[in-house]
Amino acid sequence: MGPATAQPTDSLQAQLARKWANSKTYTLKLADLMSEDKYDFRPSPEEMTFREQLLHIADNMTWLSSAYLFAEAPAKRTLGVKLSKADISKILGEAYDLGLKAHTNITESQLDEQVKFFAGPMTRRQILILMHDHKTHHLGQLIVYLRLNGIKPPSCVGW
Repeated sequence: MGPATAQPTDSLQAQLARKWANSKTYTLKLADLMSEDKYDFRPSPEEMTFREQLLHIADNMTWLSSAYLFAEAPAKRTLGVKLSKADISKILGEAYDLGLKAHTNITESQLDEQVKFFAGPMTRRQILILMHDHKTHHLGQLIVYLRLNGIKPPSCVGW
């Protein structure tokens, strides 16, 4: 089955939720393409490893969803433990699921509420869009990591 597509009458919120679900599938494909022995690859000393990039994406989704978008925070994972590829895929999937709950459970009026954010006041709508921008930024980095290891990434699914 191909990616879900928006219907003309869908709200922006519904379209973003659909986009989020498609992004989950794409992100998990990227994570799966890299062999586990390359999960500690980093293109330069100051960059995160492939493993760290994936966990950073998941952590950011979890934080923004639970702190600003009313999704229930999951149990904290133990930091500093080297997780397997399978563990990371599970964490990523759960983070995306939490983000999807944030997309679908928040009301239109709640999206317009202003919250205190480290970068200054933002609306919850801006936080929701920030989640998309942040994961896209890091997915782009993962694509470069794959290519540097001779792996062709899947075609982009940005809708």
